[in-house]
Amino acid sequence: MSNPRIIGIGTANPALRLTQEQSFHAAGYQSERIRKIFLNGDIDYRHFYLEGDLNRDESSDQLNQRYLRGAVKTGCRAIVNCLASAGRTVRDIDFLAVCTCTGYVCPDLGSRLIAHMGFRDNVQRASIVGLGCAGAVPTLQRAADFVRAHPRGVALMLAVEICSACYYVDNTLETVVGNAICADGAAAFLLGVDQPGTVRYPTIVDFETFLAPEQIEEVGLLHQDGKLRIVLGASIHKVAGPMIEKALQHLLQRHRLSRSGIRFWVVHPGGRKVIDDVQAYLGLTDDQIRFSRAILRNYGNMSSPTVMFVLDEVVRNGDPHPGDWGIMVALGPGMAAEVALLRW
Repeated sequence: MSNPRIIGIGTANPALRLTQEQSFHAAGYQSERIRKIFLNGDIDYRHFYLEGDLNRDESSDQLNQRYLRGAVKTGCRAIVNCLASAGRTVRDIDFLAVCTCTGYVCPDLGSRLIAHMGFRDNVQRASIVGLGCAGAVPTLQRAADFVRAHPRGVALMLAVEICSACYYVDNTLETVVGNAICADGAAAFLLGVDQPGTVRYPTIVDFETFLAPEQIEEVGLLHQDGKLRIVLGASIHKVAGPMIEKALQHLLQRHRLSRSGIRFWVVHPGGRKVIDDVQAYLGLTDDQIRFSRAILRNYGNMSSPTVMFVLDEVVRNGDPHPGDWGIMVALGPGMAAEVALLRW
């Protein structure tokens, strides 16, 4: 049986693009100490879905409504771009999986996109909610599972986050860091059976997860005063490498591979310290981690779609060749390390 292959990629961001200096002032901070946090994160630009100026007094209802409008608009653009790259339309889609964590709506976001964009009325759905920055990899796995079970089927996966709808202000360092690195964006992958002529995109070979329940409170979103407040434990960057290593060990052994045989490392850029620690722990070169750093610098941390932006960067600028191996890595709430094995 052929492995599922990515046959199209699309990304999208809200139109508003701010420098870190601009986002510092927009957030309403005045402390020079906080300004340095904004400017020293290896981020140049971030995109935000705002309707006018940032309203620091938005209610929880207003934040969630802004999330919905932004997620539909930005997610729709990512899907359109993805389908255009593959010469397909929404009528070709048999399965839609949508990943998000920065807002909650019922009916779910996928159903709303199906209605808004004119998908077939028998398209199958899956909603992946609450997996944070790691969510894209399990969502990719659900889409790959569908294609393996239905070799003639076409699956579409979307990760979309409006992190600015989780805007919260207090004096804690984790809130400041979250406001200094998080951003808005969406990415979509189209999956089908392995086809000639699509070698620029990788096949999806296998997946592995490592869960550390003892770290479950270290990262995520907390309901506080009716709003979503980011949780970023101080130990996150220190545990990232060991957790990824444990997932990698099983995956590589299963396929009789070594780290030296992996050409492309598609690592979620959770932040500068996370990238630094993962690079050091896994022994990656600056060249191997450059795609993650490029996405962090130009977009910030968009939560779940960010690692998909990294793969898009690899496809566009990494010059992958047939036979190259890749590893996609994301870390998120649970606490979980999610890893996918790719091959061109």
